[in-house]
Amino acid sequence: MAKKSSTPPPPRRVQAPKQRATPREPGSGRNRWLVPAIAAAAGVLALAAVLGFVLLRGDGAAAFEAAGCEVETFPSQGREHVEELPEDFEYNSFPPTTGPHHPVPAPWGVYDDPVDQLRLVHNLEHGGLVIQHGEGVPQGEVDAILEWYREDPNGKVVAPLPDLEERIAVAAWTAPETAGEDEPTGEGVLMTCPGFDRAAFDAFKDRYGFRGPERFPRELLTPGA
Repeated sequence: MAKKSSTPPPPRRVQAPKQRATPREPGSGRNRWLVPAIAAAAGVLALAAVLGFVLLRGDGAAAFEAAGCEVETFPSQGREHVEELPEDFEYNSFPPTTGPHHPVPAPWGVYDDPVDQLRLVHNLEHGGLVIQHGEGVPQGEVDAILEWYREDPNGKVVAPLPDLEERIAVAAWTAPETAGEDEPTGEGVLMTCPGFDRAAFDAFKDRYGFRGPERFPRELLTPGA
């Protein structure tokens, strides 16, 4: 019987870990897109914040600008009742937004012919809106104004004013609720647009409408009244 060898077998060779052919660069792998993703998310949040500010600030500026409308304010020129304007007096806006006016306002509603501005200023004093369109405004734009008017006609006058030419003007008179009878408080506001734009008209109505120095409840400013 053969005798077993007492010499132990040679040790097994230990294999070193295999190395990648191309070393991994810093920032590669799953962390590679982390920084750009964070930057993109921050940009989205910043844009949302800006848009939210524009939409929530409530001044209508974005709607006016998008429609190409210009909104101007004018100091009040008083609230005197007159049958006709004094010879040396001029309104500080066209169409007028404040100032001396006829003792009797024009009935609310839609007109086919121009309306005396003296009477329309009295409508503005009561808090209403006066929408006037020039002779160069296309009939389609006028029809759009009338459709908007019919949805909520109280406290509105729509009439032609040829001298506006291709423009549409929306006027309002705003003043503190505590304005006294003889105080020239508040200001006139005039929006001039190249055409009808629902968002701009709604924004103007919501911000400036029905805030006149002698404001009446809207339910009383019905067509014909």
